[in-house]
This record gives sequence, C-alpha cells and structure tokens, in this order.
Amino acid sequence: MQPYLVMAAVVMGLNLLPAFAPPTWIVVVWFTLVWDLEPLVLVPVAAVSAGLGRYGLAAATRLLRHRMSPERVASLGAASDYLTGDRRRAAAGVGVFFVAPLPSNQLFEAAGLLSVPLRPLVAAFVAGRLITFSIYSGAASLAEDSLQDALVDAALSPWGVAVQVVMIVVLVLLARVDWRRVLARTGRTLP
Repeated sequence: MQPYLVMAAVVMGLNLLPAFAPPTWIVVVWFTLVWDLEPLVLVPVAAVSAGLGRYGLAAATRLLRHRMSPERVASLGAASDYLTGDRRRAAAGVGVFFVAPLPSNQLFEAAGLLSVPLRPLVAAFVAGRLITFSIYSGAASLAEDSLQDALVDAALSPWGVAVQVVMIVVLVLLARVDWRRVLARTGRTLP
C-alpha cells in the first residue's frame, strides 16, 4: 500500500506545479516499472491524484483574482460568461480538458483565472488520464530501456521548454486582454 501512497503524493505534487513539471504519464510509467505496481490499482490512483493536483492548482490560481484590478476581474468574468453561457461552448471546453495535447497545468490556471466551475473540468481530466495512463502503463515494458532518456528529454528538451514558455505567455495574455471590449467588437453577446 505504501508504494501507491508515495506514487499518489508524487503525482499530486507534480500536478500542483504551475509549469515545467515532467509529463505525469512518464512518472506513472516509471512507478510501473521500478516498483512493479499493479496497473489496475496504479492507473485510477494516479488519475485521481493528478486530478486533485490540478484542482488545487486551479483553486490556487483563482486566489490571484483578488490581487487583480476590478477592471481585469470584470474582463475575465466576461470571458468566463461567454465560454460557459452556451452549452456547446461549455461542452467543448470540458472536451479540451479530456483530450488536451497541451500542458494541462496552464489550462487549469486559465480555468482558475476565469473562475469557471472546476468539477466538470477535473472529471473530464481524470477520465482522459484513466485512458492515457492505461495505455502508457500497459506499454511500459516496451519502453523500459528508454524511460530514463524520455524523462530527461521531457523535462529539458528545447521543444518542451518552448511549449511551456508559450503557454505561460498565452496565460498572461488571457489575463491582460479586455474581453468585454473584444466580445463587443466581434459582435458576440454574453448570455
């Protein structure tokens, strides 16, 4: 039982990081191989732990709204109302958290800044991780020899770092745009 708790703590901790953490699937595969953990237990524990970490990250980011000007908070509120005010847009947003190929830490930070409901996003995230973690841990024996290289590449590769930096810039821009003006200019109405 202790190895699963250690793995859960590591996965949750990594998912609390705002940027530059290694992909969680690599950590799950590492625990599968090094500690020979049972995938039928490992995968759900890892998925829920990742979801709890991302929920914590979004909730912590939401606290930043209190440090923003009222105009910026109103702007983010307008963007949030637009995204969640229509069922199709809201469903598409939840779908992004299910299959997002981008680093999800910045997606959850954006969700926190926008103050959108987190439970559906976390549920979609956990469901998506159940699938991806199952695939990766099932294929772990095939990747055993190259896992250490994959961990180093994922954490330090120029492309990995560049994607993280771009996502951080996008997150900063999300908070700096006057969404009330953008939505008014494009003719989109709030619900």
